[in-house]
Amino acid sequence: MDQHPLAPYFQQLIERTDTLLSRLEAGLPPAIPAQDWQAEAYRWRKPHDRGYLEAVRHPHRVQLSDLQNVELQKGRLLANTRQFVHGNLANNVLLTGARGCGKSSLVKAVWNEFRPQGLRLIEVEKTHLVDLPDIVAQVADRPEQYLIFCDDLSFEEGDWGYQALKTALDGSIAAPSANVLIYATSNRRHLLPEYHDENRQTRYVDGEIHPGEATEEKIALSERFGLWLSFYGFSQQEYLTACRHWSDTLGGGAWNDTAERAALQWAQGRGARNGRVAWQFARDWVGQEKEGRDA
Repeated sequence: MDQHPLAPYFQQLIERTDTLLSRLEAGLPPAIPAQDWQAEAYRWRKPHDRGYLEAVRHPHRVQLSDLQNVELQKGRLLANTRQFVHGNLANNVLLTGARGCGKSSLVKAVWNEFRPQGLRLIEVEKTHLVDLPDIVAQVADRPEQYLIFCDDLSFEEGDWGYQALKTALDGSIAAPSANVLIYATSNRRHLLPEYHDENRQTRYVDGEIHPGEATEEKIALSERFGLWLSFYGFSQQEYLTACRHWSDTLGGGAWNDTAERAALQWAQGRGARNGRVAWQFARDWVGQEKEGRDA
């Protein structure tokens, strides 16, 4: 049977169509993975403008016993989280203050404490705060309880994430979800920058101070958190206590005057005394000890 005269043309057309489709498929964004509701911790991811909860396979499980010199803050956050896990009323929390003093670690440690009771953790970066309504909507009908963790918050003028967070806390027409709390950390109490000129807007009426509108707006976000926890730098003795704890935890040798002097010199070099500096010193100190034993 003779070949149709147009057969080569059709064959060429099919091959070109296959090539074009292959190129189009390569340019399409990857499919969003199926949601894994068995995970204990998640990160909000948004590639190609499509958000989803990515399961964290190896979450950082901080122990409460590792956090030194923050007993008051530890007790308040534990109590608030316990109320939430037990189905009672609880507050969104803002943890503020000196850097390196355990704000983020305390959130992770408290989550780890209640993790066996089904508490889940969702980490949301500042750039994705505008997606908070979508995140809450995804988990609102789930049987688990969720902590939304926003770490190291600070905003600039005109930052859309500021308004999104303010609305998510209690400014939306939708009622807050009973199975979601927001725990946020920041190095400053007022999350927007404050300027000297704004003080000129303050009015004095009958002996009372009335802050200007700009100042009121910046205070408004912090006030939407029902519980504030403040953190402070360590005293010398508190810092040494933390260094000794981490040295023991990491398998260091006997704590002595030499170790104390080294710890103080380390803090002096870093220009701060806090839990993070203590942990970093202990890693270096114990590492050197073990290196010396192996030599």
